[in-house]
Amino acid sequence: MDKLTTAAQNAKTPQQQRGILITVVVSVLFICAVLLGFLHKMGQPRVLTDSELRANGAVKLTRPRIIDNFELLSDSGEPFHTSALAGHWTLVFFGFTHCPDVCPTTLATLNQFYQMLDADTRKQTDILLVSVDPKRDRPQQLRDYVRYFNKDFRGLTGEFITIKRFANQLNVPFNKVPLDDGDYSVDHGAQIVLINPRGHYQAFFKAPQDPAKMKLTYRSMRATFSG
Repeated sequence: MDKLTTAAQNAKTPQQQRGILITVVVSVLFICAVLLGFLHKMGQPRVLTDSELRANGAVKLTRPRIIDNFELLSDSGEPFHTSALAGHWTLVFFGFTHCPDVCPTTLATLNQFYQMLDADTRKQTDILLVSVDPKRDRPQQLRDYVRYFNKDFRGLTGEFITIKRFANQLNVPFNKVPLDDGDYSVDHGAQIVLINPRGHYQAFFKAPQDPAKMKLTYRSMRATFSG
């Protein structure tokens, strides 16, 4: 009699079985939703305060600075105007192809940073090397130089006075330095300037740069930008 009672108790009606199944499915869906929410949050950029940005090597301007119109020459030989900076994020570094150390190191760092970005972010990010030695850096030579570090990088050259004015707007100093053998070099600032999708000067990354910190601060500034 006890066995019959137990069997009767263990027997589930179709309605009860359906209820159990629904409970299990709902529980699994809830767990999946929580897990997906956690993973989505983990994938979102961490938003940093201005002091945290500075601690990680990035200085954000209190107010983005409008850049005056200019015309330079791209490494393809085509004119490059201020308007070309709009519609995407641009990282600008001033250097030259004869630079012995700072420029190749910085471009290698920029390549590491660029490779760390996801594909969609890379599509919205341009890397520009602006030559501070336009006398020697002709378009083809500049093109070969920047493509050595990354095929997506671009170079700009042009009239010296135009480059100087552009650099002054971005607070990047550079000066020609005569050498003992009669040749010359160029001393220049090593910061990397960040221009926002409006084509305005947004921030800069202090030297020496670290690819991981650049990615962290760049993602934060993109996340908080109101275009």
